[in-house]
Amino acid sequence: MNYRSARPLSLHRSRLLLLAAAALLFSAAALHAQDWFKTETSSGVSNIRLAVADFKATAADPQAAPLKQTFDSTLFNDLSTAGIFDMVSKSMLPPSTPGAANEINLPQYANAPVNAAMVAFGAFGASGGRITVNGLLFDAKNTQFPQVLSKQYNEEANEENARLIAHRFADEIIFRLGGGTPGIAETKIYYVKFAGGNKEIWAMDYDGANQHQITHLGTVSISPRVSPDNSRIAFSSLGHDGFQIRTYSLLLNRMVNFSSGGGTNLSPAWSPNGHDLAFSSSRTGDPEIYIADSNGGGSRRVTSFRGPDVSPVFNPKTGSQIAWISGRTGLPQLYIMDADGSAVTRLTDGGYATSVSWSPNGQFLAFAWNRKYGPGAPGGQDIYVMEIATKRWIQVTHDIGRCDFPSWSPDGRHIVFSNGGGANTHIISMLADGTGRKNLTGPGADMPNWSWK
Repeated sequence: MNYRSARPLSLHRSRLLLLAAAALLFSAAALHAQDWFKTETSSGVSNIRLAVADFKATAADPQAAPLKQTFDSTLFNDLSTAGIFDMVSKSMLPPSTPGAANEINLPQYANAPVNAAMVAFGAFGASGGRITVNGLLFDAKNTQFPQVLSKQYNEEANEENARLIAHRFADEIIFRLGGGTPGIAETKIYYVKFAGGNKEIWAMDYDGANQHQITHLGTVSISPRVSPDNSRIAFSSLGHDGFQIRTYSLLLNRMVNFSSGGGTNLSPAWSPNGHDLAFSSSRTGDPEIYIADSNGGGSRRVTSFRGPDVSPVFNPKTGSQIAWISGRTGLPQLYIMDADGSAVTRLTDGGYATSVSWSPNGQFLAFAWNRKYGPGAPGGQDIYVMEIATKRWIQVTHDIGRCDFPSWSPDGRHIVFSNGGGANTHIISMLADGTGRKNLTGPGADMPNWSWK
């Protein structure tokens, strides 16, 4: 077992280790705090300066104005949240509203004070019960061949579809300008919501909109995990036989069978192929990590050591490794192992670790950690990110209270987590370097899990 101490990332070293391209070297002294840590999808270059004009109205239908407002605000928010753009304030944009390629004056966007590299604009109409949108993305510096992207959308006219079209166009822009990594505007976050003494599983859009209840079990349900194909949610729920793993079909909108093996069963986690679930079970008396098929059959134990083993998560890149929390040496620590239980490696060197999430590219772990845990110690539970190969870590939340249950976005650029305690717990998203924090829920929301796609 490897007990080499984890140690903080130096500013210069963290930049080299965590940039995907890793092709440019920067002086550590010149980096601002938000530049210390870059995820694997940052591409290692400066953010693209992007102007997003409100779309031009093309229909006089009374419902068009509020739907266009929803579309415009959603599109701007999606692109602002992406983490790869330097957004131009709308107050700096030219007063004219271009709706088509022949209506835009590119020098007005390319030159001061806008100084945009790219411009998103287009036309929005709502009539006859349908929304029609023509979206364009232009290179503001290329006056000869400026068009980068052109997309058309036609959906039933309602607020949900106005948001959906904005999400889709934003994701097209992010994919085109973000190095080929899909955007996250159409992803979902599943979480636990306190409701009248019960805890039910809820879902919301990635930006906190469209919050709605999934389960109606009238009990305590915790630790939701959505399958890689977004078809099922696995979670642990309290019943007459204690906490057991249960699954809910998002296709059938009902519970589906998952076999129980006895004991207390908690914290399920899907393998990236969707065929297996890892979870913690006390069926032999001591909580250990087990793996079963997606219906609960073929269960096999993969840990066997005195002390609780909980909160497993598969390496989403390979499915061949599991990270989890173990109390085998006393206070809970972060470990990784091969999926068959071999090659156990301890990653944290002390303190109190509680939950872990594996980055989409398999290189990093986000986890909750109180590094100075103990009587009289001035510690606090925060979110950390560790590069697995070197055990070098960086703290990404500071002085905002108890932070727990981090979950990576599928693009690897964002992390969602819970903040606070008890009924005051709420859910926050941020860029993976800790910047750009946004509250997604009010109090009473906990244990978020970001969909795989």
